Amino acid sequence: MPKVGNSLSQSHKYIENFVEEGDIVIDATAGNGNDTLFLAQLVGGRGHVYSFDIQQIALDRTAEKLDKIELRDRVDLIKAGHENLDKYVKSNVKAVMFNLGYLPGGDHNLGTRAQTTITALEKAMELLVVGGIISIVVYHGGDSGFEEKTQVMEYLERIDPKKYLVMKTEFINQVNCPPILACIEKIS
Repeated sequence: MPKVGNSLSQSHKYIENFVEEGDIVIDATAGNGNDTLFLAQLVGGRGHVYSFDIQQIALDRTAEKLDKIELRDRVDLIKAGHENLDKYVKSNVKAVMFNLGYLPGGDHNLGTRAQTTITALEKAMELLVVGGIISIVVYHGGDSGFEEKTQVMEYLERIDPKKYLVMKTEFINQVNCPPILACIEKIS
């Protein structure tokens, strides 16, 4: 079992280093609910998670996972695109998680898109507290986002280095377009 972990597990390790009980956080792409559940456990009973998805099935799957371990009261499930997160989240947040691509096991025509993702990233960076983090796991390849990957990475390279630290990790010896992890830390 590799200790480095895949991009998703790495994103969780980074998020764990930032989020504390009582924090307000966002899952920008609820998907099957794994990140929402992870965040709900991290923020504890005094914190809160805002979880977004455009597909009702994703929100239903997320609600089911939360209900199983009685964490539903810590989460607002919002049927809206992540580019609208500022309409629902009015407080500053400690962390935002993005998983780009399409719903695992879902319709490949319904996935994240570069323009809405970049808009969401801009809004997330505004809501982020100094010392907060955004993680972005970029699933790409085939029908799931070469164009989005290119545009998002180009956008990340242009972020003001006086306000944010941006890093990217990727596996360079793996096949089939392994996901890429990028993180944005707000430093001022």
